[in-house]
Amino acid sequence: MIGPAAASPEKSPAPGGGHTDVLVALTLDDQRYALHLSAVERVVRMVEIIPLPKAPDIVSGVVNVQGRVVPVFNIRRRFRLPEREPAVTDQLIIARTAARPVALVADTVTGVVECRPQDIAAAETILHGMEYVEGVLKLPDGMILIHDLDTFLSLAEQEALDQVLREGDPA
Repeated sequence: MIGPAAASPEKSPAPGGGHTDVLVALTLDDQRYALHLSAVERVVRMVEIIPLPKAPDIVSGVVNVQGRVVPVFNIRRRFRLPEREPAVTDQLIIARTAARPVALVADTVTGVVECRPQDIAAAETILHGMEYVEGVLKLPDGMILIHDLDTFLSLAEQEALDQVLREGDPA
């Protein structure tokens, strides 16, 4: 489990010089995704998600994380994956954006991946319009899409979420 004590630099020295990127890998269905370790606070077991009326469609609701009301982003909706109800085996990744803490539902968190920057292809070099993806990590056994949490919500979605959260505690 990743927790506060695991917070380490996003880049670490690589053997022979240079640096490596450190990512937290997760899966949704059969697709692999990742977040920069520096953005991840912890990974916890699934808890009840409280619906948040009037929130943007990309927000599933909110959870209580140590007294903080944290919005839950629906990665499945953003990447047009089939919807499904959260399962008790799912995990919540508690992470930080520039604006707020957030939670993301993952089928599984597979661990930490270290990679060299040259192993990551910038998203725009692969396909235009992948604004929610920072890059694609190429591995011998497949690819991992690296999320950019700070671009996950559009400006309109951010403003709508801010408004809903200001209106009061949903619990």
